Amino acid sequence: MQMVYSYRHSFSGFAAKLTESQAKKIADYPEVVQVIRNRHHKVLNTRSWDFAGLSARVPDNLLHESNMGDGIIIGVIDSGILPNPAFKDEGLGPIPARWQGECESVDMFDASKQCNNKVIGARFYKDGFEMEFQGNLTDYFTYSDNPSPLDIVGHGSHVASTAAGSFVANATYFGHNFGTFRGGAPRARLAVYKACWYEPTLETQSCTDADVLQAFEDASHDGVDIISLSIGPTMPLISEVDKSSTLAIASFHAVADGIPVVCAAGNEGPVGATVTNVSPWILTVAASNVDRAFQTIITLGNNKTFSGQSLMTKDGIGFKDLIFGGEYNSGPSENFRFLASDVEGRVVLCYLMKEATSNVAAYARAVNASGAAAMIVAMPPDDITIYPFYTGNYSLAGVPVIQVDYETGTEILNYCLTSEATPLIKLSSTKILVGKPVAAKVAAYSSRGPNSYVPSVLKPDIAAPGTSILAVSANSDSMTDNAYSLDSGTSMATPHVTGIVALLRALHPDWSPAAIKSALVTTAWNTDTYDYPIFAEGNSRKLADPFDYGGGIANPNGAAHPGLVYDMGRNDYIHYLCSLGYSNGLIYNATSDSPEIQNVAGIRGMCPKPIMSILDLNLPSITIPNLREKVTVTRTVTNVGLPVKTVYKAVIKSPLGTKVSVKPKVLSFDYGIKKISFQVTIKSTKKYNLGYTFGSLTWTDGKHSVRSPISVKTEIKFRTSGIKNETLKKDFQRDEMRLLASKQGFIST
Repeated sequence: MQMVYSYRHSFSGFAAKLTESQAKKIADYPEVVQVIRNRHHKVLNTRSWDFAGLSARVPDNLLHESNMGDGIIIGVIDSGILPNPAFKDEGLGPIPARWQGECESVDMFDASKQCNNKVIGARFYKDGFEMEFQGNLTDYFTYSDNPSPLDIVGHGSHVASTAAGSFVANATYFGHNFGTFRGGAPRARLAVYKACWYEPTLETQSCTDADVLQAFEDASHDGVDIISLSIGPTMPLISEVDKSSTLAIASFHAVADGIPVVCAAGNEGPVGATVTNVSPWILTVAASNVDRAFQTIITLGNNKTFSGQSLMTKDGIGFKDLIFGGEYNSGPSENFRFLASDVEGRVVLCYLMKEATSNVAAYARAVNASGAAAMIVAMPPDDITIYPFYTGNYSLAGVPVIQVDYETGTEILNYCLTSEATPLIKLSSTKILVGKPVAAKVAAYSSRGPNSYVPSVLKPDIAAPGTSILAVSANSDSMTDNAYSLDSGTSMATPHVTGIVALLRALHPDWSPAAIKSALVTTAWNTDTYDYPIFAEGNSRKLADPFDYGGGIANPNGAAHPGLVYDMGRNDYIHYLCSLGYSNGLIYNATSDSPEIQNVAGIRGMCPKPIMSILDLNLPSITIPNLREKVTVTRTVTNVGLPVKTVYKAVIKSPLGTKVSVKPKVLSFDYGIKKISFQVTIKSTKKYNLGYTFGSLTWTDGKHSVRSPISVKTEIKFRTSGIKNETLKKDFQRDEMRLLASKQGFIST
């Protein structure tokens, strides 16, 4: 047996390299709760903070009210950190006295130079990865990564700088000035825990359970105020009390200690039921765009003009011959139709089908190698992501890539194929547009609800900017220029929320993680409250709903003063696990801080009697996955607003096919009444099955609007009373029970 880690602070246990027989033998010891196999997790700024309402130039917002997050320590579990001006400590005071962490100086990471009063912690965890790595580790650490906190791939630096980067003036990217770069909480401190390593065979980053658990362990002990993870498990989802659900268990202990945990929703959208990190104690983040577009005007030889998106850093391209390069369903191959004699000096139009969109870089490199002047690529409208110039081998001085949707691409193609004269095309230099001309939308790649494990717990919780986010990156990233890259994903959305949580934590140090989440969910911008409709990208664009963005797009200034919050703590989450039907022993093993399991009385006391309905978990949302006739749920709100003496009235928007009522309809708070419980009854008004429909319950006192999204799926109750055949009747009853159980997450249908 080879010991790897010993976990002592937030939970008890150890990681070790074992054979199958050794693992079985250890598991048989009565003192051992469970033996868990090491698993891998995937890793999932200029305009975005102005879009969120946190402009540094405007004095009246949460950024300044919280002193930019001064004194807050953000723990980032990712791929490490790079030296960069965004991590300078100019103007920051001494490290908070409560800090117990350290900066590890090893190999290519010199802590005396790369740590300061901004980056106050830097650790790395490779033992779990080494146990699983198949290959020569000496070669790996020579060519692929570095055994230190140094970030080789750039993902961790991108995340950390987005959450808490310092001010950097005139951030330029491929010739475009993006203005002043900064993170969400520029005066917060950073503690970096490198637990994710580049996996060359998968061409992505991998984070093992053993390393992530040790990072959680150290972060909690070191004194961080928030833990941010732009990573997540793969599908299918498993129970929080399952021995393999280590991320959920680790985050439970952090939240129980008062540390909010912010995680990515995943990048498997727009398919439904793909959201990950679904535990109710985690703050799960979906991705939206920013109100910014990179417009390139395309002019054809017949004087028709169209709009594309690119980063044209030259002075544009005058009229050139236009040629159609073909349509493609996968990556470039031997029959790739770019011949130097055909495309040299011309603009090439290509059609990429859905399966080929991930190969834009490869197509652009092939076009550049053929000597083309530019490439126009027609793609599904929801796959439009900004790319700089590609040539290959990380050299980006070549062909411009202009992206258009299929509709525009078809018009250009028709001109190219039917023009009696030689088809010509002109491309303008890029203009960066911001503000209202760019519609708010949830990104197509962002994973969607419903929660496939427990449908009655709404996930994701919130959305934040995640598309084309400029932040610090590594030179090994092919999208990097001037130490910045423009990346997209829920990995980029997560640190936006982390930065906001840091500001909220600085303003309200006594708020629990649940109160912070409630404030974000109930004040978010959504299709009911935003100035313009918020759409969700997908196979067909539609208005966004709670399965796309939870409460909506994060509204930091609203969350700073929400009025009311739906609060919870450790025992509420334990009762949630009880409501799922797990045994006291399983829950105790997952949630207890002590390795001692001999206290049978303590185990038996985990679940109260009667067991709470899962629908009564005090979430800032209501989700009913199987409404038959009517259901009543209970919620409790806490007044955190001013004035203390105030009256809230209910405003109801019933989901289609239902009627929603609340009792009482008025909540009166004063100095003696801080918390009030109420009941919400949802009744089906339709006698047929409906998909999910959406509404809301809003409490308002004229100053605050506390909005809870409501999601309901109505179902017909199987009617067996008129069935005379007993066998058939039992079949109906069995199917009804299986359907009900599956909606609660117990079994699979």
